[in-house]
Amino acid sequence: MSSKFFGEFKKFIARGNVIDLAVGVIIGAAFTAITNSVVNDIIMPIIGLITGGMDFAEMRIILKPATEATAEVAIRYGLLINAIINFLLVALVLFFIVKAFNTLKEKTKKEEEAKAAAAPAPEPVKSADVLLLEEIRDLLKAKQN
Repeated sequence: MSSKFFGEFKKFIARGNVIDLAVGVIIGAAFTAITNSVVNDIIMPIIGLITGGMDFAEMRIILKPATEATAEVAIRYGLLINAIINFLLVALVLFFIVKAFNTLKEKTKKEEEAKAAAAPAPEPVKSADVLLLEEIRDLLKAKQN
């Protein structure tokens, strides 16, 4: 029973799409780090400069002030604003990257199509029937001469 289980597991792991999925997840994690760095280290400082250094994370509506015994109760809408801005910026960066990738892919495809169109067409392959008819024709011509 256990050898059957491990055999099925081995077959499952060895399938190509599982390996492709694992590679996709790893590359996705690395790509996420790059995208987050672009947003946090390049774009957000510019937004901070434009907004006069405003820190949205500190924006909140205090429902109950903090006391010595209890923590502050507040609606932290600034964190929502930060999350929305971060999402929009990440989506924008991804859009530009995917757009550039698609443009490059399309250009490469057009170049390959141009090369294929410039290459001479291969000689058409004659079917067995046509070859047999040509042979009969040649034999009849030879007999007439």
